[in-house]
Amino acid sequence: MMPKYRSPIAESVHHAMHDAFQSGVIDKATMREFDLSCLTTITELAPANIAAIREKAGVSQAVFANVLNVTTSLVSKWERGEKHPSGASLKLLSLVKAKGLDAIL
Repeated sequence: MMPKYRSPIAESVHHAMHDAFQSGVIDKATMREFDLSCLTTITELAPANIAAIREKAGVSQAVFANVLNVTTSLVSKWERGEKHPSGASLKLLSLVKAKGLDAIL
C-alpha cells in the first residue's frame, strides 16, 4: 500500500529526499524527519469530530464501519465517547478527515 501524503507537494518533496537518501546525500535520521513531516499526521479525535467526519462523507454508521473494517457498534461507541480509536483505525480516520472517504476506498 502506498503512503498517503498531506499534499502532492509533500509527496514530491518526499520522493526527492528519498532519492537523495538512496544516493547518500542525506542520512537516515534526516530521512526519518522527512517521513514524519510529509505523511498524514495522526491526532486524537473527539467523539464529535468522528461523527462530523462520517457525516461529511455522507454515510451511515454501518457503511462507515464497513469501510473502516470495524463494527457498527464500535463506530457508535466512538461517536458517544465510550471508546476511543487507536492504531490503524485512528490512522484511517485521520486519512478520511484529511482527504475524504475516497482516500481509503
